[in-house]
Amino acid sequence: MAQKRILRISALVIALVLAGGLLFGGKLKAALQHDHAAHPQAAPAAQSAAPAAASSAAPAKSGPRQILYWYDPMHPQYKAAKAGIAPDCGMDLVPKYADEDTGGAVVISENKQTLIGVRTAIVERESLTRDVHTTGQITADERRIARIHVKVSGFIDQVHVAYVGQLVKKGEPLFTFYSPDLVATQEEYLIARRGEKALGTSQFAEVASGSQSLLRSARQRLKLWDISDDQIAKLDATGQVSRTLTFYSPITGYVTDRKAFPNTSATPDTELYTLADLSTIWVNADIFEYEVPFVKVGQPVEVRLTYYPDKTWKGRVAYIYPTLDPSTRTVKVRIELPNPEMQLKPQMFADVSLKVNYGKPIVVPQEAVLDSGAEQTVFVVRDGTRFEPRKVFTGAKLDGKVVILSGLKPGETIVTSGNFLIDSESRLKTSTGDGR
Repeated sequence: MAQKRILRISALVIALVLAGGLLFGGKLKAALQHDHAAHPQAAPAAQSAAPAAASSAAPAKSGPRQILYWYDPMHPQYKAAKAGIAPDCGMDLVPKYADEDTGGAVVISENKQTLIGVRTAIVERESLTRDVHTTGQITADERRIARIHVKVSGFIDQVHVAYVGQLVKKGEPLFTFYSPDLVATQEEYLIARRGEKALGTSQFAEVASGSQSLLRSARQRLKLWDISDDQIAKLDATGQVSRTLTFYSPITGYVTDRKAFPNTSATPDTELYTLADLSTIWVNADIFEYEVPFVKVGQPVEVRLTYYPDKTWKGRVAYIYPTLDPSTRTVKVRIELPNPEMQLKPQMFADVSLKVNYGKPIVVPQEAVLDSGAEQTVFVVRDGTRFEPRKVFTGAKLDGKVVILSGLKPGETIVTSGNFLIDSESRLKTSTGDGR
């Protein structure tokens, strides 16, 4: 009994399907015959036209309307250059008119827009800024580093600055230095000075000039060896050669390296002290390559340290390095800022924040842009029911918005929701050629 009941139900379903198909086919054929009666020149009678006309690929014309091609109403992807019968279903081919082509645009009634959840927005220009947050490492200002060398070989006698980290004021003594060459040059200077006194007023011009030239040469040699004017003045006043000479700090700064020790030899290639003025420091921050075009020299920057959460240092972008780190895809940006309280120390890590100004570009919501990877598309609304796909070029994306570089104008209305369904409909109509 159960099997018979199933067979009866199956037979009933098949009968209903066949009846529906016959009814739909009858209505469709009646509609097509009515369309053909309205356009007798485009009727299927063209099937019996001359062979030359049948072989022509040029679309037929009916009155003022131009026929682009003929297609199968049951399978729109099948197209033909002339009227005829569809080979797969036996339906009469339907003409496609030129004035029905919409180029991929979709016409959707207002009721259907409500059903599929279409929402729109007006294209506008907006002032756009973005906070870029990154990390940086503090380092000393290279322009404020002094490296202490002697310019003649000798021996360090006494050391006045004895450890790394010591703060040294400008003009304070660093070490005393003994060099046989310096002693000999001092003696030559005193001899030249006595000779200039004796011969500088000679009635013979060449003698007077020679003595003066010899004194200038001896004095210049002392200055080239970093002997100060005060030390030379003392030599002039006493007339006594000093066994050792004292070298003084040229800047106010902290000792970051020391190789000067008592009773050790020193040569010109030995860096005896390294002094760093930390009143102004640098922060080297890493900026991603896509953000670099928006970072400018002179741009204000804020720097924070995790261990000073309530304090902010304000500086500026001083330099953008010309090379890219291929492993991190970042560019170094040098930030310069004052450090009056010496809380910022070299090798510390810092949090860096700067504002990127994009100006006032055309901006749309990100969900309005359909991105296939190869191209970006936005649907523009025409007359409330017509949706035209528009290719656009996009820029930066931030805060749920995207910058439009080209393709849209302010004041145009675009789709911001439901565009995926509209895009599917547009692609279907474009692929089948049915733009109605």
